[in-house]
Amino acid sequence: MHADKFSTLEEGIYLLNHSVGRPPVSAYQQVQAGFIEPWQTMTNDLWPRWIEQIDEFRKATALLLNASWQDICPQTNLSGALSKLLPAVPHTAGRNVIVYNEQDFPSMGFVLNQAQRAGFQLRCIPTDSDPLDLQVWDDRLDSSCACVLVTHVQSNTSVKVDVAGICALARKSGVMPIVDIAQSVGVTEIDLSQWDADFVLGSCVKWLCGGPGAAFLWVNPDIIDQCQPTDVGWFSHADPFEFDIHDFRYAKGVLRFWGGTPSVIPYVVAANSIKLIAQIGVDQVRRHNLALNQRLLDSLPEQVAICPVLPGLRGGTAVLNFGQQQSTVEQNLVDAGVHFDSRPTGLRMSPHIYNNNAEIDVVTETILGCLNH
Repeated sequence: MHADKFSTLEEGIYLLNHSVGRPPVSAYQQVQAGFIEPWQTMTNDLWPRWIEQIDEFRKATALLLNASWQDICPQTNLSGALSKLLPAVPHTAGRNVIVYNEQDFPSMGFVLNQAQRAGFQLRCIPTDSDPLDLQVWDDRLDSSCACVLVTHVQSNTSVKVDVAGICALARKSGVMPIVDIAQSVGVTEIDLSQWDADFVLGSCVKWLCGGPGAAFLWVNPDIIDQCQPTDVGWFSHADPFEFDIHDFRYAKGVLRFWGGTPSVIPYVVAANSIKLIAQIGVDQVRRHNLALNQRLLDSLPEQVAICPVLPGLRGGTAVLNFGQQQSTVEQNLVDAGVHFDSRPTGLRMSPHIYNNNAEIDVVTETILGCLNH
């Protein structure tokens, strides 16, 4: 389904979409038209043209999230965005604790650890706690907390948490929610108007098939004027082309988080990919992914599933652990041409819109051949 729109493999079964999505076949042509041609043919009007291309990325992303494109700021990656964000959050006396989950993506934890140098303290929800239990979050949110980091879909387990519920608890305690949607955007329908978050961070390298280097930061417009980032550059300026070294003024709105000279190609590539995913429909991607993963999970013993078996609680990835047979299963999948990866929790496989039932059947037959041997 829609495989002809993406650069799929000639051989093998690609199930690494939680890591890097396959590029659209139109990606190369879009780079030529949006980046190379203006560079070859234009002079003084080049930067405005490139900025128009980046704005296309902002608009496509905002449409996908039911947000205003003026509230989307381009970023290189999530950890860089979080590094810019934390020193800029509005400060309230007595609130310096950041709540996070031990199952968050490690680089986000690395940033949080460094934030302790700026006076923040960390409060961790341990791995053995259930992130689907709102009481687990409520027990750790109080008047000492500044922010809570909420990972919409955990990369190690594919658990999809109740972002709206956690944000509501945070609001009750006066805590600012920061939401990481790297593993959910493009495979799970997201409506930012339903969450009441303050900050949302996302990336295009995975389910959006946009390649590395194109990430984004959304900031609630109600608080943007209170945010004063220290990591700035000429594109954070109210007038980037003013060129007065003695006069820095924050850009009005979220672009104050932008920084120095931006890359262009990643956003040209990603805008094209996001538009394609939107044209197909995230709802269709979601249904197709759930159906293929359910086909896989229904064929295997239930106890091997590390990811939630209930589809509503699961992201786009099947996470499986076969205990003592793990290495044998993984080697047989490699021999069968299946592309997946493995974490301490288990092996991860993620079907996208361009995968099909026949590929999943090869995976299940290969696994069952090991288990029944």
